[in-house]
Amino acid sequence: MAESSDYDLVVIGGGPAGYAGAIRAGQLGKKVACVEMERAGGTCLNWGCIPTKALLKSAELYQKIKKAETFGITVKDVSFDFAKVMERSRGVASQMAKGVEFLFKKNKVDYFVGRAQVAVPGMVGITEGEHKGKFLRTKNILIATGCKMRRLPDLAVDGARVMTSREALATKTLPKSIVIVGAGAIGVEFAYFFNAFGSKVTLVEMLPQILPVEDEEVAKTLHRSFEKQGIVIHVATKCENFRVGKTSVKLNLVKEGKTEEVEAETVLSAIGVVANLEDVLSAKVKLELDRNYVKVGDDYQSSVKGIYAAGDIIGPPWLAHVATYEAVNAVNGMFGHGKPKRVKNFPGCTYCQPQVSSTGLTEKAAKEKGLAYRIGKFPFTASGKAVASAESEGFVKVISDAKTGEIYGAHIIGSEATELIAEYGLAVELEATIEEIHQTIHAHPTLSEAVMEAAAATTGEAIHI
Repeated sequence: MAESSDYDLVVIGGGPAGYAGAIRAGQLGKKVACVEMERAGGTCLNWGCIPTKALLKSAELYQKIKKAETFGITVKDVSFDFAKVMERSRGVASQMAKGVEFLFKKNKVDYFVGRAQVAVPGMVGITEGEHKGKFLRTKNILIATGCKMRRLPDLAVDGARVMTSREALATKTLPKSIVIVGAGAIGVEFAYFFNAFGSKVTLVEMLPQILPVEDEEVAKTLHRSFEKQGIVIHVATKCENFRVGKTSVKLNLVKEGKTEEVEAETVLSAIGVVANLEDVLSAKVKLELDRNYVKVGDDYQSSVKGIYAAGDIIGPPWLAHVATYEAVNAVNGMFGHGKPKRVKNFPGCTYCQPQVSSTGLTEKAAKEKGLAYRIGKFPFTASGKAVASAESEGFVKVISDAKTGEIYGAHIIGSEATELIAEYGLAVELEATIEEIHQTIHAHPTLSEAVMEAAAATTGEAIHI
């Protein structure tokens, strides 16, 4: 007879939703198990958020050193070791994965490496790995298997000529040229990274702007910045007729009926993600799905009692911080620790240079909703700290109710944008007004003053230099 154990909660998936949900249940004194098919941290920590940020930091530092003369510093013979850049990225990911494993132990979470399947409600079986054949009886199940990269149709990924972000994070050699298909956050970040180290980068987006979910004005500013950096950009353009050779890939770019052939050493597919639900449910378990994402209620419970889901597997936005929030709320709710909350406001961040961040409505969305709104904008060229740091590219833009001043949304492009957005996230959550942001004293000189001054600019009161 197969070995079995009893739990209050079994979590399938060890990414930002899975490990956060498991640890939270452990904090509540519950008996918990988490099953992850690769390594604690999931895609985000091992093959996404964390290692890419390590790569981007290397690229940013390399670019800054090359511009050291701007600061009166002479640096000679600047070079890089691409293999070491990649090796550091993997090391950072490994360090953080060990941190998650430590938190599992600290919170008494049983951690299994292997593939798991919901056999029947209340029972999870481990179908692959060293614990294969083990069954975990449980009162509750949390599915947090996330998403996997969408692949270009009829184009095999080989890690050399054709890659997704996962293969790009494992490569040891810098491609001389690369076509990146898809200009969402992943595509844009890799475009910046490869270009910074000298690859000839072509970035292609089917929609009318890069970073399609961001404010149009921000996207246009980043577009111009990327072109100045040497990145070739094609928007409103489709990629067709891929021909993979031994040393390069040829493809056609189609725009407004016109076709252009391009050739590159490598193609990177960054066209989005798909739900990762393969083999997670046995034939005996039928959950209500929406485009293969698990459909859940306000308490994150699926159509089957006792089976919950959180994170990317329940659909967009596909963001690690959203996944963590959802999982913690799902666990709190299932164990009676307050009413679970669904995600309403969240920050979106892209870690290229200049950085891009946002929360709430774009100006286009505000228009489409027919809202009466006002815009406040403050350029970093008017920020003393930004100019002193030679990082004056970009601006802060805030959208607010024309009558009450309540903040509808905020958009930042520039240095440390991904850090600065948190203040506006809190403001939106608390239904704060532009006046309250303006009247909050911000230290001088700091980049955060631009957040305050954008609010002040709504009523023509911006001052700082």
